[in-house]
Parts: sequence; structure tokens; C-alpha cells
Amino acid sequence: MTVDKELEKLSHSTPPAATPEARARALTAAMQAFDTAGNNALAPQGNAKGWRQSSIINWIWSPAMNKKFLAGSALATLLVIPAAGYLTIELTRNGSPIVDQTEIAGNLSRGEASKQPVAPQAPAENGTLAEQSVADAQALQDKETPALVKPGAARISEFDANDIATLTNKSEGSATALGAAKRSAPAAPGIAPQQQLAEPMAAIAPSPAPPAEGRVQIQLDPNRERFANAAANPIKSVATDPVSTFSADVDSASYAFVRRSLTGGALPDPQSVRVEEMINYFPYDWPGPDNAAQPFKATVTVMPTPWNHDTELMHVAIKGYDIAPATTPHANLVFLIDVSGSMDEPDKLPLLKSAFRLLVNRLKADDTVSIVTYAGNAGTVLTPTRVAEKSKILSAIDKLEPGGSTGGAEGIEAAYDLAKQGFVKDGVNRVMLATDGDFNVGPSSDEDLKRIIEERRRDGIFLTVLGFGRGNLNDALMQTLAQNSNGSAAYIDTLAEAQKTLVEEAGSTLFPIASDVKFQVEFNPERIAEYRLIGYETRALKREDFNNDRVDAGDIGSGHSVTAIYEITPKGSPAVMNDDLRYGAADRAPAANADTAHQGELAFVKMRYKRPGEDKSALITTPVNDGNAVAAVDAAPQDVRFSVAVAAFGQKLSRIAAVDSYSYQAIADLAAASRGTDTFGYRSDFLSLVRLADGLSQR
Repeated sequence: MTVDKELEKLSHSTPPAATPEARARALTAAMQAFDTAGNNALAPQGNAKGWRQSSIINWIWSPAMNKKFLAGSALATLLVIPAAGYLTIELTRNGSPIVDQTEIAGNLSRGEASKQPVAPQAPAENGTLAEQSVADAQALQDKETPALVKPGAARISEFDANDIATLTNKSEGSATALGAAKRSAPAAPGIAPQQQLAEPMAAIAPSPAPPAEGRVQIQLDPNRERFANAAANPIKSVATDPVSTFSADVDSASYAFVRRSLTGGALPDPQSVRVEEMINYFPYDWPGPDNAAQPFKATVTVMPTPWNHDTELMHVAIKGYDIAPATTPHANLVFLIDVSGSMDEPDKLPLLKSAFRLLVNRLKADDTVSIVTYAGNAGTVLTPTRVAEKSKILSAIDKLEPGGSTGGAEGIEAAYDLAKQGFVKDGVNRVMLATDGDFNVGPSSDEDLKRIIEERRRDGIFLTVLGFGRGNLNDALMQTLAQNSNGSAAYIDTLAEAQKTLVEEAGSTLFPIASDVKFQVEFNPERIAEYRLIGYETRALKREDFNNDRVDAGDIGSGHSVTAIYEITPKGSPAVMNDDLRYGAADRAPAANADTAHQGELAFVKMRYKRPGEDKSALITTPVNDGNAVAAVDAAPQDVRFSVAVAAFGQKLSRIAAVDSYSYQAIADLAAASRGTDTFGYRSDFLSLVRLADGLSQR
């Protein structure tokens, strides 16, 4: 009876927070109990359905802790922790990864390293498990857990309270290693070396200096971002390849990410730099069309190349028709918000909530907003609600809290279902996905997600992807989703960036004026020998794709501007890299090569686009001739010169050889001379970034 009363009393009490020593003792005892039992069952080795593996501890822990008889009980700790330890050693024995890589990195990046989780142990030089223990923890264990450990049982080693495994990003040429333990004890028999466990979790880069003798370093590399690996566009010969075709790109994510890296004290990963996104980040005063009947106007400028006196730049600027705010269509928006545990950082969920508050305040009263969250499982927080009930929407945003793993595929399905439920005919129907990284739970391969959004795109529902924070950003997947959903991608690193993207540029972000926008430029071989498209590497299309209306391409929103810059080499220039052909078109007389009526042209620019809701594209063409040329850089329009400075900066950060001899100071001088009015200060901030990059490059 006394025992029952004590258990009843315990069930209603709040258990104390577990100390590192208690965790070490619990796991040690569980491992020893397992070895004593001699259970050697094999661990599961994957999923027959091909889904990404998740932590098995999560699968068992969540249902157990949700049971009413265990919730909030000290009994839960006594029962579940030994069971978790049992599973840990069982999986470890068979070399199977027991914890999802993304969860470990996410937990540590949220500051949970201070809680000192037990980390995998490193293999010793002789191939056996590294022997590690804490003397005081072992003494406490001997004193307080005699019933769990039989006399003579082998001890399993643990990390010191000040020790933790080093987890860093996988990089080319890095060596997989873990620091040596501080103290050691005899290893439990039958424990296999941990190479299989360590490698799926992280590859360890060589540290700049060896740690203190016998100490395990604590260092989590936050830069686990993933970017599409695209080689820079090559120089092409007009004689053999006179036509260049690519899709429009109005995304701005790359510029904001580059800014975050530089202001954080590091040069950006070259793969994170998409030069066209840096150029198109800035507003330009390109001449626009007079009405929506022809939604675009092209302006072409040919000027000397600042970084190469033997080549020229062909600058193509496109301005979209700007829809007046009073005529903007009704918007049906679904906020799809990542509330996984890794979002529990100031520049993630809190910033996200502030950003969406700004957007809600920008919408009209008859627009509708829905909210879906995902973290393991998707949940509908808010069904379609008119913005007239703004307080209800803002309250739903304010109540969002982080927790759980990241199951994005189910969330995308739920969000699209809500968008379809609130569909507005002839309006804007858009899912706005806000996340810090990957979708690591469920059927979430890139191809599966691409298929989902392609299917929903045909229903007239588009996707905007907003990235937040550092440490887990899957930029490559964000680009895939945006490019295949008639959508766009942005990176929100500050509230000022949220203001720019979601308020100042809300029209271009939310209200498309054309879809599947493609460009094709044909160069005249009589005037131009070679060309190189600056940027747009991930937007390249085949020549035949230009006239194929079934091929998807980028969208352009209200008031958007799109800029493309080619470095071109005139015929006879000493900068020509390719020899003339011995056979073929280059040997023939000029009259046989080109229509004499077009011999004075340098190039011919074509643009295809579809109006909203239409399946057939329309064509706009613009010939380029000597009338488009200026004799000096200073004679080019101010906005043209500034965008060229941005193009030079992007190429230098991308380590493009063409601008090796063009200094950061020269870029800053060109940008400063063409800064102009700069109402919002974007161009002044750009100058600051150039100076930061200059300083960081000289380390």
C-alpha cells in the first residue's frame, strides 16, 4: 500500500530536469543490462518503401510519452530512458545510424549542445572502441544502481560532462575523425567500431590546430547549406553555336544569402552565388510598357567591358507592366510554415512570424489567408479567412511554436488542398512556403516534391519559397520547387529584407503578369565572334525549348525587371579564344552566310511569354545594332553601369577567371559613380558588401 501511495504521489509530481551525470548513468546501465542479457538481435537496415530514415528513438519515444499514464510522470523517465539506451546499443552494435543527421545538427544549432548529449565514440588506433568514462559518474553509478549492474559486469564508457563529439559539415577532401576521449575504462565486449555510425552523421574537417591532449573538441559547423552545383557558362563561338536560350529568373535569394555570409565575416560559397539574382535584386528604372496589352519592353545597351578592353557587354533590360494597386486581383494565400525544432532560433521562426505579419498588413480586406504548419505531421492552423478578420490571422501567427522533425511533403499536400478549397477564379492562388531547410521525414525526395508541385501548378496554384536562418538551408531544393511551380524563391535574413520582399515588392512577388518567360538571343557571325552569358547557369534551355509551349520557364510579376548581360567579342578582336573553322560556314562568302538586310545587326533578341491563364505563348522581338552602342563606360545609362558593377562583383565572388584582374576597389568605384538616388539604401549597402569582400579576400 505504501508503495502504491508513493507511486501515486510520483505520478502527480513534476520530474526534475535530467543532469548530464544522470543521463550518463541511465545509458550506461541500459547498455550493461543489455550485454548481460546477451541479446544480439539484428537492427533494421532501412525502409522497403525507400523513404528517408528518421530517428527510431522518435518513433518509440513520441507514442510512449503521449500516453496519459506516462505523461508528466517520473515513472516515464525510469522506464523509457533504459529502453532508449537498449535500442541505442542494439543499433550501434550493427553499425546502423540511430539518429537522423539533420535532427542532431538542428538540436546542436539550437543550443542543446549545452545539455551535453551522449555522442558516438571514436575508434581507437587498434580498431577497438575508444575507451571513455567519467570517474565521478561511474562512482555514482556503482553507489546508486547496484540492482541494474551485476558484479563483474563490463562497464560501457561515456563522455565527460565537458566532452562532446565534433560534428562538422562534409567537405571535399575532409577526413572523418572524432577527438580522443578524456578518460577511459574497459569497453563493453562485442561493441563494433563506430565508423558506420559516424559517417552518415558528419564528416569531420581537419581542425586548424590540434586540441589539448586528451580533450574532445566541441565544434558544430553551422554551414550545412546545400546549393546546386552549376559550372559557369563557357565562352561560345558564334560560328558553331550562334543561339543562346534561357529562362527568366527574378529570384533574389542568392543576393540576401551572400550578404548574410559577408556580414557574418566570411566569403560566400561560390556555389551560392547566382549572378543574375544579384543583378535582379535591385530595382532599376528601365523604360516600361505603356499598357498591359504588351506586358514587356526591352532596352538594349552595348558598351565597352570594364574588365576587358578587347570585349564589349550587351546589356538587355526587360521591364514588366506595373499593375496599379487598385486593380490588383484578389489573393488566396496559404502560409505553409516550418515549425520543426530547428526553427527555434531568433532569425528563423520569430523572424518568420514578423515577416508574415508585415504581409498580412499589406493585403486587402477581401483577400484570404490560410495557415498550415508542419513538423513531423502537417496540421491546419487556420482555414481560409478573410483579411477583414485580421486579428484572427495575426493571433494564429503569434501562437506558432517550434518542435518536432521536418516532414514537408505532407505539409505541401495539405497547403495545396487548402489553396484549392479557397481558389479564386481570375485571382492569385499561391502557397507561400517558409522554412529553414530540408524535408527529412516522409516521401520527400526532390523528384517526389517536384512531381507534387508540377501537378498542382496545372491547377493554377503557384508557390513562393522563403528561406530563413543558417545551418540547414537546402537552397538547391528551394530552387527546384520555385522553378517548377511557376513561383519564386527569396531568402529572408532580416526584417528589412522581409519588408522589401513582402511589402515594397508585394506586387511583383504575388501578382504575376506573365508565365513561362523565355529569352533567345541570336548573334550575327559577321559582327560577333564569341559570347558568354553572365549568370543564368541553372536556367539554361535547349534551343528547341524556346518555341515549345510545354516547356516550363520562369514567371515575371507586376513591375518586375529582368536583366541579362552578355560579354561579347567582336570579330577580329585579339580577345577571340576560338580559331576560325577550316571547313564550313566561316569559309564561305558573306553573301552566302547572312541576309544582307541584317548584316548591320549585332544580334537579335526574342522573348516568349504566356499571359495569365493562357496556354499559347506570344512573341516579342528586338534587333540590336550600332544604334544601341555607346563609346565609353561612362556614357552608358546610370542604372546600366550599376548593374554591370553588380555583375562584376557576383562573378568575382563566383571566382570567374574573366574578372580576376578587376579589383574589388574598381567594382566599388564603378558602383559609387552610378549609385544615383538610392531611396531605400540598397545600393549603399552593396558598396559596404564590396568593401567587406575586399577585406576578407586579403586575409
